[in-house]
Amino acid sequence: MSRSETPPARVPAGSPDPVGQPVRRDARRNREKLIAAAQAAFAAADGPVVLEAIARRAGVGIGTLYRHFPTRESLVEAVYAGELDDVTASVPTLLEQHPADVALRAWMGRYATFVATKRGMMDTLRAAFASGRIAAPSRERVTSTIATILEHGVAAGTLRADVDPDDVTTMLIGVFLAITAGAPQEQTDRLLDLLIDAVRPRTSAGTS
Repeated sequence: MSRSETPPARVPAGSPDPVGQPVRRDARRNREKLIAAAQAAFAAADGPVVLEAIARRAGVGIGTLYRHFPTRESLVEAVYAGELDDVTASVPTLLEQHPADVALRAWMGRYATFVATKRGMMDTLRAAFASGRIAAPSRERVTSTIATILEHGVAAGTLRADVDPDDVTTMLIGVFLAITAGAPQEQTDRLLDLLIDAVRPRTSAGTS
């Protein structure tokens, strides 16, 4: 913590200040600024990002960063979760514009691009995928999104009815591990195409 910073008073969460505004509003602003600064820094970097640089970009001290995000992993996961909002929010529009199988492939492509642009947090993100840390609330959101698309696809006959959404999530995480390990775009596209083929209805091709 910078010597010029004064540690915030410990008060009950949600307590009002003297003018009736929730206390810690400044803390929420600082958290938002830190996440925005980290998003920009991680996207622009070709390698690991120094946390002090993120704090400077956000206009706060390093102590403030560590109060909100005690570890690099916690900051990376907050960035990941925040940007996942934008990816999942695209699903209704995709389903309006495309059949469910095409919408699922397009959504997976957006998600893959989202992962691939995290150059400055690749090592941490890869470790989080492998360890399962990201697979808690974020995995549930991804699985829920996939379930929504599958439901539309089953109703239209473009996706299989016997597919477990969590199985699709597991395969998708495998693709993302390949991305964070440096897989070229061509391989990523092939892997996603294979995944989509696996969830489309089986045909009688090859039978007479």
